[in-house]
Amino acid sequence: MAGKPHQDEAAIDLAARAAWMYYLGGMTQDLIAKELGVSRQRAQRLVARATSEGLIAVRLNHPVAACLELERDLRRRYGLSLARVAPALPEGMDPVIAVAPMAAQEIERALKSDVPLVISLGTGRTLRKSVDAMPPMSCPQHKLVSLIGNAARDGSATVYEVIMRLADRVGARHYPLALPLIADDEADRDFHLGLRHVQPALALARRADVSFVGIGQIGEEAPLIVDGFIDRDGLDRLLERGAVGEIVGWAFDSEGRYLDGDVNALINGLRADASGNPVVCVGAGTSKIKALRAALTGKLVSGLITDETTARQILA
Repeated sequence: MAGKPHQDEAAIDLAARAAWMYYLGGMTQDLIAKELGVSRQRAQRLVARATSEGLIAVRLNHPVAACLELERDLRRRYGLSLARVAPALPEGMDPVIAVAPMAAQEIERALKSDVPLVISLGTGRTLRKSVDAMPPMSCPQHKLVSLIGNAARDGSATVYEVIMRLADRVGARHYPLALPLIADDEADRDFHLGLRHVQPALALARRADVSFVGIGQIGEEAPLIVDGFIDRDGLDRLLERGAVGEIVGWAFDSEGRYLDGDVNALINGLRADASGNPVVCVGAGTSKIKALRAALTGKLVSGLITDETTARQILA
């Protein structure tokens, strides 16, 4: 019974979202059902609940209304297939606290598919928190695969590893890349990526049905340098070339163009390719605004899960 208030709050949020789509977004119940991943009958019930509980008047009487408007604006401006915006927390609080449960819901929605899926994953603090916010599930039909290696040059593994933690939680087969993220040189990279135990994981990652990734800024507090994946010289070279962010280690500039050479030539892994199946980026916070805006501009991702404050700054 301890989880009931939280479950009811989530149900009210879903009803508010459905009502906003129906009354203010002009969407049919079929479209609402598809967007929310529910049956048409449940979409009807959600709209009815929002009406009966007074969530809808001329405007939506629920904090999520502003977030829904931001989601609409993000989808329109950047051509996103998915946008989720969590309500802002009080100033000074970590936005990951708000974003992680929303990202957990999207990952959970993918895992609920009866059709076997290949789900590729990055690493990072926000994704790790998202996985920690998920309930235990039984999903033996799916395969989880990592897009990148997870070890620093000294051999230590990142504390923000995601794939094995998620696999433990949902019982899915998983294919980590047991490699350092950055190779010593291109010959070293080719050797690593050619290993027999690595090839099946790379083949799966190339045909992933959906990808969930984090995003890192390039600067003094860049995850790449804080976690020991690159040294100071490597960071300086990226900054000189105009890098503002990275997704699964691959650095890009302010126009969302991946850089040639340097660190990008030494990555043990694959880019998340948003030109095909969905690539959902989970990220929030002032330090990530430039990186997020660039990734969206360059269409490096097709979906975004963030918080209200970050969304407003991206759109400003």
